[in-house]
Amino acid sequence: MKRQRLAIIDIGSNSIRLVINTINEHGHYQELYNFKTVARLSNHLDAQGNLTKEGTSILLTTLQKFRTLTEDHHCDRAIVVATAAMRKANNRKELLKLAEQETGFSIKLLSEYEEAYFGYLAIVNSTSIQDGITIDIGGGSTEITRFSNRKLLHYHSFPFGAITLYRDFFHSTDPSEEELASLQTFLESAFATLPWLQDAKDLPVIGIGGTARNLSLIHQRQTDYPLAGLHQYSFPAEELHSVTQMLQRLTSSEREGLDGLSKDRVDVIIPGTQAISSLVKTIGSSQFIMSRKGLRDGLFYSEILEQLNLECFPNVVEESFYQLYHQYEINLEHVKQVAKLATKLYEQLAPFYNGKLEHQQNLTLIHRAARVLYLGEHINPEASSQHTFYLLTNMSIDGLNHEERLALACVSSFKSKAQLLHMASPFMPLISKKQLKRFEFLGAILKLAYCLNRTRRHVIGKIGTIEAKRDALVLPLYYHYDLDPSFEQDYALKHVKHVEKVIKKTIELPFLPLSNFT
Repeated sequence: MKRQRLAIIDIGSNSIRLVINTINEHGHYQELYNFKTVARLSNHLDAQGNLTKEGTSILLTTLQKFRTLTEDHHCDRAIVVATAAMRKANNRKELLKLAEQETGFSIKLLSEYEEAYFGYLAIVNSTSIQDGITIDIGGGSTEITRFSNRKLLHYHSFPFGAITLYRDFFHSTDPSEEELASLQTFLESAFATLPWLQDAKDLPVIGIGGTARNLSLIHQRQTDYPLAGLHQYSFPAEELHSVTQMLQRLTSSEREGLDGLSKDRVDVIIPGTQAISSLVKTIGSSQFIMSRKGLRDGLFYSEILEQLNLECFPNVVEESFYQLYHQYEINLEHVKQVAKLATKLYEQLAPFYNGKLEHQQNLTLIHRAARVLYLGEHINPEASSQHTFYLLTNMSIDGLNHEERLALACVSSFKSKAQLLHMASPFMPLISKKQLKRFEFLGAILKLAYCLNRTRRHVIGKIGTIEAKRDALVLPLYYHYDLDPSFEQDYALKHVKHVEKVIKKTIELPFLPLSNFT
């Protein structure tokens, strides 16, 4: 893969945004910069459908600023796209030509299909959702797609967005009950025209864009949600409808002070959230999921996937871990050895756990946690556990929902039961006591596996069959005869107590030469 800095500029109806990403020859990518200008081009279409002089000036001024940024940050290439406002402008051909003359940017005018497709592409490459409905509410259009088994089945672009709905249905920032009712009737009628929505009962609705982002932020603030991150955040449909109704009850001045709501969306948040709420009701969905990845990300993924000759990443979680390996310089051979040892330890110790265990679920969590075990060592080895927990509870990991990410943080950062309880305490509304005990068990196993590869020389070759004696469990560990196991032995004997506390049994760990293994 070619090393490059790629700029993506999205000329939307509400805002114009520049994102600069870097890609290296190994396929590791990272977002470096993200700049936004609120342009509201949809408000600058005149009676003849032309973008006005003022709108044109805003467009050109913004693009000239972005041109300077792409040059100063040494971008190799810029992809510039425009959506609904430019599609609707009758003078779009003249605008595209003028923009290229004034800024040097060649703008691609996305079709309705392309706008919907890139939103869908962002979701299936940044989540593990197999089937769903997407909604991307822009300023001047609303794109809806349906996908199944990660394949796009249907799409539709409605010629209305948050800005145009506000303009067409409301006379002020504080709409009347009649105006709200008229808007709701209009939206329900619009969505009813899509027969494939009627066949999508109870599929999750995944929201893209600023309206969905603000809606989710407001919900997080209202519920004192403890976990950081918006991507893959989900909440029940009933609560979505409640937030929508709450916004409609507030005056514009009250909305201005609402935590989670951007000041530039105080006026258009009501029509935008009503559109989402109406769609959720139309298909009878029970869940709303927020995707922070949208059109620009879809464009970026398409660039990477084309170079890899793929339609989508085969496994989103695997791709995320691949990116983490590069970002945090993770030792892959060590990870594989720890995962292998932890799997064997789990198989031997699971029968002595007092409680029901979902083995496949636990093995999946063990393998994932091994890949980010003590990730915080990259920051400070002396506080690796705390840094690991902080990083994983404050970063999005594409493909993992919030519950899975929290479980990963608890297990991969495990140092002791006391520290687990301390770090997990702010998140107790999201974790049951039963889950916490399970995390302690799996974390203790991973810590023991880590000790068994303490010198990172793969000293332990085999783990024997556990034997239950009268007063202890005996678990033989076989080391390669030409490698000194003393450090592994010291650390394992010191930390096996964490497993003993969970299963309430004494564990003996005899270290034997591999030649003794039968």
